[in-house]
Amino acid sequence: YQGESERKLRDALRVASAMQPCVLWMDEVEKGLGSSQDGTDSLGTGQRLLGTLLTWMAERKSSVFLAATANDIEALPPELMRKGRFDEIFFVDLPNEPVRAGILRIHLSKHRIAFDDHALARLVAASDGYSGAEIEAAIVGARYEAHSASKAPEVVMVASELARTKPLSVTRAEAIDALRQWAVERTVSAG
Repeated sequence: YQGESERKLRDALRVASAMQPCVLWMDEVEKGLGSSQDGTDSLGTGQRLLGTLLTWMAERKSSVFLAATANDIEALPPELMRKGRFDEIFFVDLPNEPVRAGILRIHLSKHRIAFDDHALARLVAASDGYSGAEIEAAIVGARYEAHSASKAPEVVMVASELARTKPLSVTRAEAIDALRQWAVERTVSAG
C-alpha cells in the first residue's frame, strides 16, 4: 500500500531511538533509497523513504549511530552523500590473505570441515579475489557435494569448488576496478 514503506521506516527509526544508545545498520541502502534508473519507482517510494530518513537524520536527538552499506554507491542520491549526513565514507575492498584465512577458519569450523595450517594456506591462495560471501558459498557447495556422495566434507572439495567458481573479481572485473578508482580520492580505506 502507498505509504506503508515510509510508515515501516518511521517505526524502525522510532524503535532504534527507543533502544539508544545503539547502532542502526542499514545494509545495501541503495536498494531502498537509490535513484531508480529503470523507472520502476513510478510511485516515488524511494524519494519518500529518502525524505523520511533525511528528516530523521537531521532532527534526531537520540544516541543512535547510523551505519550503512552500499554495493553501488553511485546509485545513492547526492543529498544523502553530502558531508554532514554521514561522518565518513569507507571503502572495504575484497579480503586480503589474513582476512580470507579468518573467513575460511570461521566457515570451515562452522561446517565441521577438518583442516590444518597447510590446507588452510592452500585455500587462502585459491580464494584470492573472492569475497567473503563467495568463500562461504564454496564451503556450502562442498558440503552439498559431500552430501550427494554420502561422505564427510573435505578441504579438497572446498578447493575444487573454489576452482569451479568465477568470483565477481573476474566476472565483474571492470566494475570492481572502476569502483576502486572511484574510491581512491573519495573514501577512507577500511583495509
